[in-house]
Amino acid sequence: MELFGSLSVWIIPLLIAAILLYGTYKKVPTYESFVEGGKEGITISFAIIPYLVGMLVAIAVFRASGAMEAFVGVIKPLFSMIGVPSEIVPLAIIRPISGNAALGMTSDLLSTYGTESFIGRLASVIQGSTDTTFYVLTVYFGAVGIKKMGDALKVGLLADLVGLAAAIIAVVFIFGY
Repeated sequence: MELFGSLSVWIIPLLIAAILLYGTYKKVPTYESFVEGGKEGITISFAIIPYLVGMLVAIAVFRASGAMEAFVGVIKPLFSMIGVPSEIVPLAIIRPISGNAALGMTSDLLSTYGTESFIGRLASVIQGSTDTTFYVLTVYFGAVGIKKMGDALKVGLLADLVGLAAAIIAVVFIFGY
């Protein structure tokens, strides 16, 4: 086990060294390529800032206006009918919107109910089974200049719904709740 612990520290530096050595062997100007990639990264960063700010403002308005709480109130009875605790509902709603907020909610659920509880396990599996769809669409579509993302949004939210359902089914069947 000790061997893997010390090896894992060296994997990234060795990978970078291997890429640089291979590039040098192939006579690629590695430093110039690195600098050019850095320039492109900064350009892309500036290009997506308006999309990120717009998404963050929309999230803040959604939460501050009380719309999220109202939506949670509508959804809770549906979750209760299938045996999902109401504490999970805000996590299921916020996960496609904000990864940091979802991680904070998951951390809070784990500290409140414990890692071995149904709520703790379900929150953890939801965290791993779903994605931050709105963030992904905002950043990646914004980076390449795609303005129309309606179909991708529908598919992303459907994937989140399937991930949520799979998480519930997996925790119920695997852990026998």
